[in-house]
Amino acid sequence: MSAMIVVVGLAAMTAALLSFSLDFTEDVTFAGQEMKALYVAEAGIAESVVTLVAAVEAGEAIPLGMGNENAPMELAGGSYWSQIVDNGDDSYTIRVRASAEGNARALEIRMTPGAESAFDHAIFAGNSSGDPNYSLSLGGVGSQADGIDGNIYSGGAIDVNADADVNGDLVATNGITTPSGSTGSTGISKPILDIASMDYAINNDVDVAAIFSADGYSANSGLGGNALQVPEESPAHIFRLNPSDRPSEINGTAKDDYFLEDPYEAVKAFNSVFGNGHEISLSGTGGNPGVNGNELVYYIDGNLWIHNAPMGGMRFGSDGAGTKVTFVINGNLYVSDDVVLDDDANDALAFIAVSDPNEPDSGNIYLGDPRWGTLELMNAYLYAENNFYDNNLSSNGSSEVVLNGNMTAGNHVDIQRDYVDSHGNVEHSRLEVNFDDRLSQGTIQLPGLPDAVLGLGGLKVAYWSEVGE
Repeated sequence: MSAMIVVVGLAAMTAALLSFSLDFTEDVTFAGQEMKALYVAEAGIAESVVTLVAAVEAGEAIPLGMGNENAPMELAGGSYWSQIVDNGDDSYTIRVRASAEGNARALEIRMTPGAESAFDHAIFAGNSSGDPNYSLSLGGVGSQADGIDGNIYSGGAIDVNADADVNGDLVATNGITTPSGSTGSTGISKPILDIASMDYAINNDVDVAAIFSADGYSANSGLGGNALQVPEESPAHIFRLNPSDRPSEINGTAKDDYFLEDPYEAVKAFNSVFGNGHEISLSGTGGNPGVNGNELVYYIDGNLWIHNAPMGGMRFGSDGAGTKVTFVINGNLYVSDDVVLDDDANDALAFIAVSDPNEPDSGNIYLGDPRWGTLELMNAYLYAENNFYDNNLSSNGSSEVVLNGNMTAGNHVDIQRDYVDSHGNVEHSRLEVNFDDRLSQGTIQLPGLPDAVLGLGGLKVAYWSEVGE
């Protein structure tokens, strides 16, 4: 079995431990006798993991196991006993031997530091709403076909159709459909990120709305229209609030609209060259960024737009220090223009859209340009507590969108990119996602990222196998 299957087992069974015995008993009652021992072994794994995690989190001695060969644990007409081995390198091996109806099975797992989360996937759709009909769809024909380099998880189904290509594991709670038939692992549930525990309104480095309320002043800019901005020495100087030249955008939302654009950098005419963009300098006057160098958590109580017609893209300057910034948006994120990094090896950005309990349309990420369709490239980790939506991705300027990072949602990734052109032909806006594994591998860290809702004591399953008696 793959390591992904383990996480089924573990995330789901750990989450529902109190109700597991009842569910398990019902399952075993109707299972074939030849499978009964395996179910008992899997239950033994789950209960042993919970026992291990409890000890790790409490800082107590690691238990040797549950039951023993001469006095096994009884469970639903079967029995098991387990051994928990501390490997001495912060990893643990759990072996379970089970028997039922005259059959015997044995399983082994290895747990290592680092809990898997949504940031370990190229695309992740948690389906937190529990919609039984949800399906994460990829498609396109020929040069328009979607291409995903990395693992995909859906809390519903996955539908890979036409010429779409996925270089990674497919894992879903419901079915998986591909052009060559169903492949991957199903029946698996994975935890979404624990946004609520972060309390970003308090735990942040830069409260953008509070700074604008205290220091904002009205100014015209070549970036477009009249807007509120703050002094250059403020770490919030990289935003403009409610610019007058974008009335359809700001009047179409329920909250204030902040635009990521630096009024203290030179205004550049739109350049259609892939990867160019207007400079966003975290450093203010005299090269002083104001707070904690270039590692910041910005909290925006409102919507955030990356959307400026003269520019067509925003480039983050690292000033040689390495930019590592997390933007938390208590509203929606609208990405219409490119997001580019100066140093792809050492710079990293995360955008997290969280749900405002007072605003139904929040916690979403919209990809695409409502007017000009200029989105082509993003270098970022993206997480929407609710959903991903497309916004005019069928426009010619967004005939292909490349995301280097990941696309993750607590609920749905719902990007509908098939459209009919002026000649009546069905076209498809190509989505290419290249998973950036630097976070997953620990080669970079970003401030203020949430953990999964269900932790396993800081451990993840690295290996799972059925072994001989």
